[in-house]
Amino acid sequence: MAALHITDIESAINWWRERTPSPDGITACAEVRALAEVYALMVYYHEAECDEASMPAAAMAAWLAWYATMPDAPCIAICSTSQGDAVCKGCGRTFEEVQHWTSMSPAEKRATWRRITQDGTAWRFNRYAERARPGAPEAEGAAEAVAGSAS
Repeated sequence: MAALHITDIESAINWWRERTPSPDGITACAEVRALAEVYALMVYYHEAECDEASMPAAAMAAWLAWYATMPDAPCIAICSTSQGDAVCKGCGRTFEEVQHWTSMSPAEKRATWRRITQDGTAWRFNRYAERARPGAPEAEGAAEAVAGSAS
């Protein structure tokens, strides 16, 4: 079972706080309270990760609602694993991660996202970053835009 990183728990808390603000500046919505309990225990025990199987149901439901707003795959339609690379130059995932992405749990996917983001060497973070932006054109349109800018 994969682990949820404390930064993802914090991001989910902040997303819920923005989505359902406190009416009086003191009380928090049920989702924030559920996630905050997990977050507080992680801080208290100096844990950076918690096992997704140990998450209380309400906290997991709140985390999954936040997770659903995140981009699913880091793919930018430039896959070098199909040409034999162990790690894709486009997205930064390993061959196994690319191959098994659809069967990975949300926590496993977030762990992959965290690793490739921290590494930051994949093309999605530098030379083809425009493909990774929300609302970016499809791969063909992005390739045409890159080709056009090189002229």
